[in-house]
Amino acid sequence: MAFDSSSGFVAADAVAGLADTALPIFEVLPVQLVPSIAADFVAGQAANNVLVIGLSNGGIMRIDLNRPEDIEDIDLPKKSSEVGVIRRMFLDPTASHLIICTSLGENFYLHSQSRHPRPLARLRGVTIESIAWSPALPTSSTREILIGAADGNLYEGFIETSTEFYRKEDKYIKLLQKFPDGPITGIWADSLPGGQDTRRILLSTPGRLFHWAGKVGRGHDGSASIYSRLFESEKPVIHELPRTSAAAASALVVSPDAEPKFHGDDVPERAFAWLSSHGVYHGKLLVNGTGQELGNKVFAESKLIPRPQLANPEGANRRQISTEYIEAIALTQWHVISLVGSRIVIANRLTGSIVYDQTILDPGQKAVGLCVDLQKHTFWLVTSPKEILEIVPRDEDRDIWKIMLQMQQFDAALRYAHTPAQRDAVAIASGDYLVSKGQHSEAAGVYGKSSKPFEEVALTFIDNDQPDALRKYLLAKLSTYKKSSVMQRMMIAAWLMEIFMAKLNSLDDTIITGAELSETLNPTQTREQLDAVRAEYQEFVNRHKSDLDRKTVYDVISSHGREDELLYYANAVNDYNFVLSYWVQRERWSEALKVLQRQTDADVFYRYSSVLMTHAATELVEILMRQSNLKPRNLIPALLEYDQNYKGPLSQNQAIRYLLHVVNQLGSTDSAVHNTLVSMYASHPSKDESALLAYIESQGDEPKFDPDFALRLCIQHHRVLSCAHIYTSMGQYVQAVDLALSHDEVDLASIIANRAMSNPPLRKKLWLAIAKKVISQSNGIKSAIQTLKQCELLRIEDLIPFFPDFVVIDDFKEEICAALEAYSRDIDALRREMDESSLTAANIKTDIAALDRRYAIVEPGEKCFACGLPLLSRQFFVFPCQHAFHSDCLGRKVLEQSGPAKSKRIRECQVQISKGLVSGEKREKMIAELDGLVASACILCSDYAIKWINEPFIKEDEDMEEWAL
Repeated sequence: MAFDSSSGFVAADAVAGLADTALPIFEVLPVQLVPSIAADFVAGQAANNVLVIGLSNGGIMRIDLNRPEDIEDIDLPKKSSEVGVIRRMFLDPTASHLIICTSLGENFYLHSQSRHPRPLARLRGVTIESIAWSPALPTSSTREILIGAADGNLYEGFIETSTEFYRKEDKYIKLLQKFPDGPITGIWADSLPGGQDTRRILLSTPGRLFHWAGKVGRGHDGSASIYSRLFESEKPVIHELPRTSAAAASALVVSPDAEPKFHGDDVPERAFAWLSSHGVYHGKLLVNGTGQELGNKVFAESKLIPRPQLANPEGANRRQISTEYIEAIALTQWHVISLVGSRIVIANRLTGSIVYDQTILDPGQKAVGLCVDLQKHTFWLVTSPKEILEIVPRDEDRDIWKIMLQMQQFDAALRYAHTPAQRDAVAIASGDYLVSKGQHSEAAGVYGKSSKPFEEVALTFIDNDQPDALRKYLLAKLSTYKKSSVMQRMMIAAWLMEIFMAKLNSLDDTIITGAELSETLNPTQTREQLDAVRAEYQEFVNRHKSDLDRKTVYDVISSHGREDELLYYANAVNDYNFVLSYWVQRERWSEALKVLQRQTDADVFYRYSSVLMTHAATELVEILMRQSNLKPRNLIPALLEYDQNYKGPLSQNQAIRYLLHVVNQLGSTDSAVHNTLVSMYASHPSKDESALLAYIESQGDEPKFDPDFALRLCIQHHRVLSCAHIYTSMGQYVQAVDLALSHDEVDLASIIANRAMSNPPLRKKLWLAIAKKVISQSNGIKSAIQTLKQCELLRIEDLIPFFPDFVVIDDFKEEICAALEAYSRDIDALRREMDESSLTAANIKTDIAALDRRYAIVEPGEKCFACGLPLLSRQFFVFPCQHAFHSDCLGRKVLEQSGPAKSKRIRECQVQISKGLVSGEKREKMIAELDGLVASACILCSDYAIKWINEPFIKEDEDMEEWAL
């Protein structure tokens, strides 16, 4: 960690924070305080980005590393001459609680929210060597803690901050156990899986290391001791060293908390290290297990780094430094930091190899504390007189993958491999190891993610007769190629298809013959394996169908005779033409229809409709009726082929059923569809044409079929009723009646003849033809007379020419008499009409004579309705409607509304009269003609007024104010 001068620390090396692999794994960086401190450093502790340093003058300096410019100075409540110099300090992992121990056995407690240390009365005189904080990180109180003393006594305490003067901070202090072999140099407590009540305690003395694991009691709130139960009920597992030296330092340390980059199962297990005169004994703090079993397992997997290996610098004479001991140690995630005299020696915890060995203390300088911040992963060395050194690890796990690889811990090596090249090296080594152990299937998955030559790996599996491993390898390798590597992906996929088919055939043969596949598989397991391989094949096809060449796959699967796999592939790639063709060739109509009903491509229906209509017409029509995207015209050949071979009743004809659906439900107007339906109706061998006639009648006056085509078909197949209806709809009543009469269908002819109601002459002509047919068919007169009664246009005289010569008048004298009487009545009616007409003509003549005596009264002040001037000022006309106009005004108005011919004639008459071009009687006639043209009707009441309907009421040149209300 490096800070600039404005922040309270000054870094000696500006590259302290670089993570370059070319830099050493560890570096020791000296930092200095700003401002300088007068007293020397005597102790130090670090936790949660807080650094606490004890001073020789009895003061305490607390530094928040997040704000290093703020250095807090705290003094003990008594002078150092009274309580002694600060000897040790213990800071909990949250930096909330600090316990200060002096050289005269006085102990003080300081909370992070306080500046005044309080004495711990119950611990007065106890020389504290180690403390184990509660695994449940404390805040307002320390909760239960373990305290190791220099006299070998182990205490449990509970300390909480108090603002009351007479209240003690140490809520209780209880002696748990005494160890006679010296001071308790280190304690560690953590929780094991199973809840807060399951704890592990690791305790060290100069010559022994103890391990307890078990349940603790209740009382986590400080009401009672909780560790008493553990020490009373559980026996420790002890690791003891022979012939230890009392002069050597002893300590117990643990590795920092897991870094945030680790999650879940990837979190590495915590490590411990015990410093003794023999060296550093270290191992993992395993958590799986209980009681002594767990302790035995922890110690069984631990190992010792001998003191000479750490204490002797490289190349030095071992005899010259054989008495030099390790003074202090600390653990990083992968390394052991040792303070040996004036040197910092760092060894890899896995291999024991030295990665850093440097002299960092000047002559006469003494280290007073090697501090570790377990949460923030920082390491500090506090020296006397007053210097702080930071031990900075840089990417310390960079070579861990190599070590794991050498130890053949391939999973761990892969987890700590950072670059693709490293992961590839791990994969190759792991695969080679598995092959050497005969674990080919496991090796296949590893090889598939490596860069080991493809040919070499494939030949390895082939030479060892491992098709399953080869299949697994090819699958893994296929997933590593990019989409752009089309050729490689296609070749591997085709090879895999061959391997799958061979494996499936082998399993099938084993099941059929009842043989054992291997010594480990029975027939039931063989079937299970067959299902598993088939499922694997299906997954392969679904995932890599784009990498498979269809023709190649069809050839490979067909060569092995794998019908199910062939169809599965075809369905997977949506090659429904192949699937349909496959089922059709084998005449498996139900399977073909199942495939067809899932299709939406119209071409598929057109292609297979003929054969399916022949063999499964009903089911096919059901499917066709659910498809709305088909063009029925394209299905007509299949429908006609089916109809040609169909021999059953018309009601069960599936082609007609489908066409009726198209016509009635889909509303098709395609003439080809309607003509096909007419053709099927007309050509059916049944003589019943009710269905055809009903269809034709439903088409109305504008049929969708071709009438000429339908007429030819109906005539060809003797569909008389239908022909007659078509003739009628075409207006060809004569042909319709002739056709009906030619087939002796008199009633039908009568119905057709009555349809020509709007054309009486035609209707009479048709009935005469019917009467002639009736008379020619029977010798009696009764039928002819009955025909006479059906049409009111026929008279007896119309029928007489059709009777044979030998017919006597007595046979129809009654009809003749009735006809004569009818004629008499008609003559009388005509006479009455003539009399009425004569009377009407006489009345008209009388009215005409009375017109000469009609007159109209014109008042003196009356005006012209056209110009508004007095009417009597010049010649004028007066109409019976009492409208009056000047003759010239009326002429102008008439000219404006008259047609070209009448206007021209009026102008000619006016010119000839005004210029005197005519005279005498001719002039009088022309004047009378002019008056007749001009004054034939009033221009305000007659047709002239109707022609002015589009004229506006207000002219453009008129004043709008005259119309204002």
